[in-house]
Amino acid sequence: MIEKVLLTMDQKMQTTLDVLKKDLSSIRTGRASPAMVENVRVEYGEATMPINHIAGISTSGVNLLIIQPWDPGSLKAIEKAILKSNLGLTPNNDGICIRLTIPPLSNERRQELIKIVKARVEEGKIAIRNLRRDASEELKKLEKDKEISQDDQRRAQDKVEKITDSFITLADKVREDKEEELLEV
Repeated sequence: MIEKVLLTMDQKMQTTLDVLKKDLSSIRTGRASPAMVENVRVEYGEATMPINHIAGISTSGVNLLIIQPWDPGSLKAIEKAILKSNLGLTPNNDGICIRLTIPPLSNERRQELIKIVKARVEEGKIAIRNLRRDASEELKKLEKDKEISQDDQRRAQDKVEKITDSFITLADKVREDKEEELLEV
């Protein structure tokens, strides 16, 4: 039973960390990355969908993104969605594909993005701590229901703390890596 609680907590914490990494990958650095635009919502036909559902996104060099729609009729809709997305990017539509040149970040913008990164990582750490609390409550309930001994509950609680600390450390490492990437000129 203890193993089940620990395994469930570990899996949920890993999922939280994965979501955090994916979220941070969409924050623009000075270099081109398909993750920057793949979730921009495009109104096309009757539906609204992410760009990566209606176009291929690739990079060319360190500062150029190329968006190649599968239906050339969607070029205008994609261009409009990028302009509305507040990414600070100007699409260049040549009738076949859309090219996005990624301008270098100003120092002020880098600092703003670092604040955003810190806030999102803090949200992730809060989610991890909430998972720790849930696991601790589950262990206390098992002890109260006499399904595990008090000693087992304490040992399991120590494991919960160690697992939580390791995920908090990983979240901090993700933040440090992203900040380093943002400060790269």
